[in-house]
Amino acid sequence: MSNGAEYRQHTGDATVGTRVDFGDEALNQAMVEGMIRVERKLREELDKSEDFLHEQITHLTKAGGKRFRPMFALLASNYGPHAMSDDVVKAAIIVEMTHLATLYHDDVMDEATQRRGAPSANARWSNSVAILAGDILLAHTSRLMSELGVATVAHFASTFEALVTGQMRETVGAGAGDPIEHYMKVIEEKTGVLIAAAGYLGALHSGADEDTIEALRATGAAIGMVFQIVDDIIDIFSDSDQSGKTPGTDLREGVFTLPVLYALAEDGPIGDELRGLLTGPLRSDADVERALNLLTQSTGRQRALEQVHRYLAVAEENLAKLPENATTQALRTLANYTVARVG
Repeated sequence: MSNGAEYRQHTGDATVGTRVDFGDEALNQAMVEGMIRVERKLREELDKSEDFLHEQITHLTKAGGKRFRPMFALLASNYGPHAMSDDVVKAAIIVEMTHLATLYHDDVMDEATQRRGAPSANARWSNSVAILAGDILLAHTSRLMSELGVATVAHFASTFEALVTGQMRETVGAGAGDPIEHYMKVIEEKTGVLIAAAGYLGALHSGADEDTIEALRATGAAIGMVFQIVDDIIDIFSDSDQSGKTPGTDLREGVFTLPVLYALAEDGPIGDELRGLLTGPLRSDADVERALNLLTQSTGRQRALEQVHRYLAVAEENLAKLPENATTQALRTLANYTVARVG
């Protein structure tokens, strides 16, 4: 393994970051250095809070994370004359802190007890503390946005709106609408939009031209869709030793993701039994095991993977608009990394 994401060792936190070898030593080293700066600046910003708040708002940061979004922002900045500048690092932190804030809020709404292998903030303290921790992160984010100018503030206003709309859409449910179309819209708003913002802001603050900025935004949106669908496939079809997750977690919570929705729509005895079984959250281990067995026999995984490859094609269509260089190839690597997690 080359040093594609060895910055974890430099930050002193072995749980932080995504290990990716981008196939180019110079780019690998630049990304190591850039991500070290991101991590240091992130911790520096969080340290500006009052002492009595510090433990709560750094809770998820210390628990680790992929840092996928800031990595994408740094890569996107390589298309402008100010690659990985201080403003680019600020933009990368804005996206990551927004992501962290949504995790605090999501855990409250989902009544989650764990996040990244540690007790969730709401379980460790209270719902109120978790909500306020997320709010403080958004306050830090807003301050950094003001330093970057009106264009950044305007872009994030629409990004925030999409994030909240997606959460509201998920909470309200599909109703009489098509559940698969509803799911796709939810993940576009809750996941795609923030990775799109990473591409947009990284390119914007590097001084890239408008066409390049738009290509990177669209690439990020497509990769975000791939990322979420792959996560949902892993929840159902991967062994816990491989994924680090307990299979069927979403089923226990009554959350039916894309592979499950495809299986539920399937004609025949498998679809019939699943429709009878999946009427809400599954409480017993036996029901979860039966549902997982049925899902394995269904076409749900295959059809969800077809959507993954459709969005990969969209990402490639936009990457083809960019200069063919080490960074463009690295973005392909990053896109393919998200799919490789399926196994």
